[in-house]
Amino acid sequence: NMLVDDEKTLDGIFSLEGIIAIHSEDEKINRDNMAKHKEAYGDNIPVSCHPAIRSEEACYVSTKRAVERALKHGTRLHVFHLSTAKELEFFTTQPLREKKITAEVCVHHLWFSDEDYQRHGTRIKWNPAIKTAADRKALQEAVNSGKVDVVATDHAPHLLTEKQGDCSKAASGGPMVQHSLIVMLELAAKGVFSIEKVVETMSHNPAILYGINKRGYIREGYYADLVVVKPTKWTVSQDNVLTKCGWSPLEGEEFSNQVAMTIVNGNVVYKDGEHQPFVAGKRMTYDQR
Repeated sequence: NMLVDDEKTLDGIFSLEGIIAIHSEDEKINRDNMAKHKEAYGDNIPVSCHPAIRSEEACYVSTKRAVERALKHGTRLHVFHLSTAKELEFFTTQPLREKKITAEVCVHHLWFSDEDYQRHGTRIKWNPAIKTAADRKALQEAVNSGKVDVVATDHAPHLLTEKQGDCSKAASGGPMVQHSLIVMLELAAKGVFSIEKVVETMSHNPAILYGINKRGYIREGYYADLVVVKPTKWTVSQDNVLTKCGWSPLEGEEFSNQVAMTIVNGNVVYKDGEHQPFVAGKRMTYDQR
């Protein structure tokens, strides 16, 4: 459990060497908000209430607490899944290699807003919750400015049966690995990001941040982890979802680019809609700063 709300334990954790990576929400605030919504709606809480339950306040209070401790102890802190504009005040735009406190945002927080709950329902129920269009815009701007260092997926391939029920029962999370790059390239096509920024936040910076050896760049002597993208319009549907859970929160969305080939460690593992015969992966090695 990476939720930051155990006051007594935190000082010990934040005194450790290495990267402390956290999912930052205050569980007491979340529980109190859920109790209020249970009282108001019973067992039929609309999913549109999710960002009021797992609220901006819950994210802000927890992130503030974590950053204050990191500054106190000189901790190397990485905060997962930023979802609010307000949290951005704790992060800087200095070069990644000079930072001790870094941040990540998920693809879905850059794509969806709370206006999409009506259309997608519990399919877009994540923790932290999808927030407002203003939050989304602020997060996009933070990626461009360098306040946010990494774009990730929080891939959680729940079965659709697990996503049923009201806001208190439906599982949080969804499958995003297959379409994460495609979403970011679509945002680039719309002028939100440059292609260079997509590569930086999804490839270069994760390798720098975690000290992953010989990955994240196209360089002589590095492992050949590559993706080939073709510019073609297509629509996400259940028929072309490759994740074993069999669905995507992006079904019905049209995109301008499609992954044609994926190469891992120099081996073609995916090509033209088909996974290639099994190829063993390699253990990653790290040189943490």
